[in-house]
Amino acid sequence: MAEESDLEKTEPASPRRLEKAREEGQVARSRELVTFVMLTTGISALWLMGEMMANHFGSALRNGLQFERASAFDPSHMMVQAGTAVLHALQALMPMLAMMLVAALVAPMALGGWLFSSKSLAPNFSKLNPVAGIGRMFSAESLAELVKTIVKSLLIGGVAWWVISDNLAAIMALLSEPVRAALPHTLKLVATSCALITGALLLVVAIDVPYQLWNHIRKLRMSREDLRQEQKESDGDPQVKAQIRRQQQQMAKRRMMAEVPKADIIVTNPTHFAVALKYHDKDMRAPRVVAKGTDLVALRIRAMAEENKVPILEAPPLTRALYRHTQLGQEIPVALYAAVAEVLAWAYQLNRQHSEGGVAPRAPTDLPVPESLDPLGNAA
Repeated sequence: MAEESDLEKTEPASPRRLEKAREEGQVARSRELVTFVMLTTGISALWLMGEMMANHFGSALRNGLQFERASAFDPSHMMVQAGTAVLHALQALMPMLAMMLVAALVAPMALGGWLFSSKSLAPNFSKLNPVAGIGRMFSAESLAELVKTIVKSLLIGGVAWWVISDNLAAIMALLSEPVRAALPHTLKLVATSCALITGALLLVVAIDVPYQLWNHIRKLRMSREDLRQEQKESDGDPQVKAQIRRQQQQMAKRRMMAEVPKADIIVTNPTHFAVALKYHDKDMRAPRVVAKGTDLVALRIRAMAEENKVPILEAPPLTRALYRHTQLGQEIPVALYAAVAEVLAWAYQLNRQHSEGGVAPRAPTDLPVPESLDPLGNAA
């Protein structure tokens, strides 16, 4: 039961899933909304510019019905008349076509925004599968579209019958009007009738837009397993991250061990801790910790120091304090300046004794290490 619930798509889509769907061209769209906006724009243009369009069409009609003797003997004259008629028609229709073009570009922004995706243009041969096509024909979404089409047809058909029946007397009266007066009256009557019929689409749009939003969200739902997989992809596989972390630690350890032969002195605890110190008065304000470790790492630091003849001093309190309170590459705390100065002085004297001979210096003891910096001192 737990596995089934994990595979059921009951969780809302994550922001990453929504962004990916948008990149693939999957956004909420309502064809009824676009159709309604374009029809409303066209009818508004017809209502506002009906008289101007009637004048242009009337001029084109008059020019087309005129006959001149030259047209019978000169075919080019006939082409000129045809071009003039086409020009008058374009002048009449151009404003309305421009308004509808703007409406076609703006309407999709009302739901889902304007989107261009190259992925949606890529060929998808799975859509040619007849079995999948039959499944889509009898799906719940196709049934909803069928019901919506039937309701829309009945609604628009009923409103169209009511509008025509109510304006039947006005339509018949057009037969007795002169052509010059009947043409603009006809266009206005057509615009009024179309506006009432298109108004019926507003109910369809009011139902279709929420349905398309709900259906889009439903399609993008995710299962708990999908969410876990997405989280794993975004954060990275824990096993891969652990391996990378191990490699980083190994690289950092190799870099640290490479600094041991360059150190001035190694202080130990004597075996559990080891800290390597280095100081150059020209480019350092204070000594720095260049390597440190415990147990096996501490033994490895001691072994490398012995191989490279780096002085080693057993100073448990100082070693513990340096290990606890100083990171790699950092300068030592101010409270440990005096203790480290004694240790470095001993190391310099020991190196001089090795190179020039003489009596070996005595190792410093009772180094001034504050108890607040020594972990064992705090415990005591």
